[in-house]
Formats: sequence, structure tokens, C-alpha cells
Amino acid sequence: MAEILLVRHGQTEWSAAGRHTSVTEQPLTAAGERQARALGERLAGRAFTAVLSSPRHRARRTAELAGLAVTEVTDDLAEWNYGRYEGSTIAQIYRDRPEWNLWTDGCPGGESPDQIGARIDRLLDRVDALLERGDVALIAHGHSLRVTGARWIGLSPAGGGLLRLDTGTLSRLGYEHRRRVLLSWNSPC
Repeated sequence: MAEILLVRHGQTEWSAAGRHTSVTEQPLTAAGERQARALGERLAGRAFTAVLSSPRHRARRTAELAGLAVTEVTDDLAEWNYGRYEGSTIAQIYRDRPEWNLWTDGCPGGESPDQIGARIDRLLDRVDALLERGDVALIAHGHSLRVTGARWIGLSPAGGGLLRLDTGTLSRLGYEHRRRVLLSWNSPC
């Protein structure tokens, strides 16, 4: 059966520093570019029915360096909108809100867990229909892809908090006995 491959973009300065990055454009670091090329080596020879990317440059550049021809750029794959927490680290947020949890609280001026969950559900409905023709690749960001993995297996968006996802990694979603499953997760290249 066909699979969905989740491709997390390569490292940026902000991802390396643990800064929440949704709408701020960040180029890949040299390490991030190496990660993207390694993703390409790992995916060499694999055909995709569709390759969907977040509109952010870091995702599209990762696709380019990995040799993936993007067939659609969609806002549905954009990173969780962090609102007023854009550019902040967890430590900075905890100074003002020590009990804050992205997965249950969302972000002031940004998205709630329900909002990103609805966006990802809409995306997965479209992608699931594409799987009848073959594999689909999704190139995006840490938190949005973690929500994608959680929603694929029937968890709430908060379930993404249980799925660590590093930069420059591959994860595979698919089926076992007609049930949606995680086939592999956070696999480095």
C-alpha cells in the first residue's frame, strides 16, 4: 500500500536555537543543507504521486536540495502559528507562563490546538485520496508534522507532543490491516 512520507526541513539558525519559527523566513544553515541533500540520497529513485510543501522557504529549499519536485505548495502544511511567541524559546515563554503547554494551550495571537488540528485534518483528507495512486511526500515543519502524525493515527492534536521530530528527518505513515499507523518516525538521514 502507498505511504505518506513526512519530511522535516533541514536545520535553520532558529531551529538550532530552539526558537519558535512559524511565519519568519529562515534560511537553512550549512548543516541544514547537508541534511536536505542526505534526505535526497535516501529518497533517490523513489516515485511520488504528489509532493506537497509548506510555503516557507526552508521547506521549499529542503525539497529542492533533496531533489523532490513539489507539485503543490499549501498553507495547510505551514508551521503552527505561534502568534506572540514567534521567535521565543521555551525558556523565555516559561518566565512569564511557567505552566504553558503548546499542545494544550496554543499561542496567544496564533493558533489553538483545535485550529491546527482542523487544518491538518483537511490536508489529510486530500492526501488520503491521493494514496490510491501512490506515495505522497509532505515537506514541512516540526510541530505541524507532529500534529500530522498524531491526527493520522487518531490522536488529538495534543498527541503530537508525544512525537519528537528532529530537523532533516523522515517519517512514514501508512496502513496495517486497514488501520492508520506510524510505519517509522524521526528517522535521521
